[in-house]
Amino acid sequence: MAEKNATDTGQYLNFTLGKEVFALDIASVREVLELTSITKIPRTPDFMCGVINLRGHAVPVMDMRLKFGMPKTPATVDTCIIIVEVDFEGERVIMGGLVDSVREVFDLSPEHIEAAPRMGTSINTDYIKGIGKQAETFVIILDIAKVFSAEELALAKDAQKEAA
Repeated sequence: MAEKNATDTGQYLNFTLGKEVFALDIASVREVLELTSITKIPRTPDFMCGVINLRGHAVPVMDMRLKFGMPKTPATVDTCIIIVEVDFEGERVIMGGLVDSVREVFDLSPEHIEAAPRMGTSINTDYIKGIGKQAETFVIILDIAKVFSAEELALAKDAQKEAA
């Protein structure tokens, strides 16, 4: 069983990247947006799409496909942006993750979540909270605060300030 902490709600938002299904604890998700205009910021990593205007605030958006080493694909009617909050150096960083589609919010009890598999020392799986099963599909439950490195979160925070 995966470790649980006091902020785990047992509710998760699942989304797809290609044929893979991922999930985020609903407590870290602020909202889901339809794909909107993204302003590119020069000299940023490929996975950083740029920033969007969210009610007058610049919010950096990361392409989750590129972040996970998947090929970039054209946007579809299902492509959307998941807005999340991440703690970084004592501050809340608000950022968006570009995903292929969002499916649903679902409940998953701790006993239905297995610990992240060990892949050997060369593969870092710290960003995986666990593996859940929904119907007959395995769902990779992400720890959004660990998906991005400290340098990447600092870059997102700086992009937010520069665009403001």
